[in-house]
Amino acid sequence: MSPLVFLLAAACGGLGAATRYLVDLGIARLVGTRFPWGVMVINITGSFALGLVIGGLPGAAFVLGTGFLGGYTTFSTAMIDTVALWRDGERRASALYAGGMLLAGLAAATLGLALGHVL
Repeated sequence: MSPLVFLLAAACGGLGAATRYLVDLGIARLVGTRFPWGVMVINITGSFALGLVIGGLPGAAFVLGTGFLGGYTTFSTAMIDTVALWRDGERRASALYAGGMLLAGLAAATLGLALGHVL
């Protein structure tokens, strides 16, 4: 990998992280912060987008997938949100959040891969 490609991926990672922050903030303003809808939407759309990139633009997978989408999606925040919901006594919401994000993320990735191959 060339140094330029590495730097481009790093810059895209920063852009992905900034995009994640803005999307999460926007969703929180719309629906509130009691449930982590923003992180859920981010991880599901990120799974779809990564599937699209891998399926349709495999040559751009490092820059767009590892870079931008690696900065955009956030597994660690999703896990902290799951534990926080559980700790706060929101056991059902915690289980639905974790399980729902997993299933929706798998479906989104599958759809993205299929669509990427078609395009």
